[in-house]
Amino acid sequence: MARLAYIQDKIVSIEEAQKRIALYKLKNESLVFTNGCFDVLHLGHVRYLAAAADLGKHLIVAINTDDSVRRLGKAPNRPINPNDARATLIAALGFVDLVVFFDNDTPLEVIHALNPDVLVKGADYDKNELDSSKSTYIVGSDVVRKNGGIVETIDLVQGYSTTEILKKGAN
Repeated sequence: MARLAYIQDKIVSIEEAQKRIALYKLKNESLVFTNGCFDVLHLGHVRYLAAAADLGKHLIVAINTDDSVRRLGKAPNRPINPNDARATLIAALGFVDLVVFFDNDTPLEVIHALNPDVLVKGADYDKNELDSSKSTYIVGSDVVRKNGGIVETIDLVQGYSTTEILKKGAN
């Protein structure tokens, strides 16, 4: 069970994440941040997160709580997996350093609290979009840039999305 404890130790509160990040920053180690629902973990998620991890020393992943996922209106039966299960699966990936939850509709408060050096989203977003009313705007990009960080996008893996996987399974 030591390995499971190691995985579960990566799932932390925002306050605990801030403490650990302070230690990373003391050593001049960069922090990469991304977020998502990660409802049914698939190859697209793993490749995306691995590419995000390559952009810095430490990767922190913020996961929507169950209530947050429901408010996104993805489907009436979502999330399929509860937030604790989703967090454990993400934390089990060796290149993920920390996992936190956010209950709001966006991770803006978490981004403010953690002050990442690199903010990452999928390429369905536009890292150059400055208009926050646009659907391609990356929430928190203004905060990260103002603090001297950078914003990056990563190509999505075609054929892999939770919605499509669930549709395929229903047929």
